[in-house]
Parts: sequence; C-alpha cells; structure tokens
Amino acid sequence: MKENGLLLVNLGSPATPTTPDVKEYLKEFLSDQNVVEMPKVIWQPILKGIILPMRSWRSATFYRDCWQEEGSPLIINTKKLTVKVQDNLPDWDVEMAMTYGHPSIPEVLEKMKKNCQHITVLPLFPFFTKSTTQTIIEKVKYAAPDATIIDRFSEEKTYLDILSKTIQKAWDQGSYDKLIISYHGIPSAMVRHGDPYQDQTDAATREIIKRVNIPEEKVQMAYQSKFGPMPWLKPYLKNTLLKEAQLGHRNILLVTPAFVADCLETLEEDGIQNYQSFRENGGDNLTLVPCLNDNSEFAQFLSNLAISRNQEH
Repeated sequence: MKENGLLLVNLGSPATPTTPDVKEYLKEFLSDQNVVEMPKVIWQPILKGIILPMRSWRSATFYRDCWQEEGSPLIINTKKLTVKVQDNLPDWDVEMAMTYGHPSIPEVLEKMKKNCQHITVLPLFPFFTKSTTQTIIEKVKYAAPDATIIDRFSEEKTYLDILSKTIQKAWDQGSYDKLIISYHGIPSAMVRHGDPYQDQTDAATREIIKRVNIPEEKVQMAYQSKFGPMPWLKPYLKNTLLKEAQLGHRNILLVTPAFVADCLETLEEDGIQNYQSFRENGGDNLTLVPCLNDNSEFAQFLSNLAISRNQEH
C-alpha cells in the first residue's frame, strides 16, 4: 500500500459522440442542482421534454467534429496529464476521474482507498464555482470523507506564471490587435447568491496583465458557453468578438484559462463556431492559445501543489 494517492478530476464526456450517449451524459450533467438551481419539479419536465430531445442530437454533431481516433479530447488530454503527474510522483498512486460519466469519482476512490493511506483530490478547475467544484466536493465527501480536497488554484503564483508565459509565447508568434481572455460563464444569479467565481476571474485577469508584455488596452475579458435563457456573466464572448470585428480588430488571440484541457468548448465552440462567426462579421484571424493540457511545467506545478497541501494536513 502506498502512503499517498492523488485523484485528478475533470468534468467528463459522453462515452461516444452518438446521440444516445450524448443524451445520457447531458441528462446526468444537467440534472445536477449545482449546475441548474431551478427546483427539480419545474426543471426535470423541461429537461426531459424539451432540452434533451432538442439538444442531444445537435451536441452529438459538435462532439463528432472534435472527436479523435482515441476518443474524447477531454479524456485524452486528462489522461496524458495524469501520466505526467504520475511520473513526477513515483511514490504516489495518481489516478483520474470525471464528475459526470466514466471513470466516475466514487468508483476510482473505492479502488484508491484499497491502495492508499491518504488521498488528495485535485479538481482540474483553477477557479472555484458551485457549478463545477462543489459537486466534486460532495461526491468526494460521500465516497472518501477523509480525503484532502484542493478546491482551487487560480491564485497560485506558479500557475499564473505558467499561464502568462504560454500567452506571451503565442502573442509573440503573431501580429494581434487584441488578446481576449475568455472564461467559462456561469449564471449571474449564482454570483448574486455568493459564488466567488467572478471575483476570481477578475483577479486572474489583473494578474495576467501584470505578467505579460501586452498593452493593457489590448486586453479584453469575456465569458463563454452560455446555456439557457437566464442572464449569465457578461460580456459574452460571441458579442465581444463581433464588436471587435466591427471596430476593425480583425486579428484576435483567444485564451481560455478556465479550461486546463482542450475540449468541446475550446475546439468546437471557439475553434469552429466562434471562428466562423468572427470571420462572417469581418474578422480575419482568431487564434486559440492551446490549453495547458499536459504541459510539463503545469504537470510539475500540480505535483508540487499536491505535495504541499498534503504536508499541511
């Protein structure tokens, strides 16, 4: 038995890019009341009667666009990162799990409890928000109450340095009018109810601006991936891109710090849908900074963070 185990957790993915599997995945995801706060008695009929029948087949086409031979990009990139972190921590048992879909948090934790004296869980979300990290915390507390949970890392200096260096490298390789820092959005109501996400993204943007050699007036912040009719955090990325094109800013560099692994939202939503919309409205070049994925410095940062937090406990 090993003394320590580390579980890296990402959001999840359908098993295949087919309509039935996408529907099953969306049903689990959108039934989570940390994601959709509407009372179940109201939301479930809407979800089952309208959302899933209309959205599943459409989402399946998007997943097919970015699906790779080995499977889901999110799963592939998370696996590669897990391997690198394991290499950095040879005396630990390093595993990965998904909040929704497989491998699930409970099944992986059950296996790890047989092999590890102490488990640290690290959600691969730099920013804490109820709609992502809280569900992980609840599942971990149920399956492994004694586990240590690192619920955010966006304020860590090393993480910000690595992210900023990645942005600077991409900026220096092109000739851009603007850098847009796009975070995954959440409903505005969550912030009104006390969710710290917006404060964290504002703080991260300020720290990035301090670290990069890019004029502050050329940096714009936005939120993406809005779902449903309720207001989400603004400005919306799509509207921001259209506005920049109208202002004559036709060459844009886009970075998405809320995602550490390239996935549907970066490869399909940004790389195809938002790119096409930007081009149709006068833009020329929308370049995506790749997510950190299995960046060696990022893997080492996560390894060191796990060691540090484990020693504190």
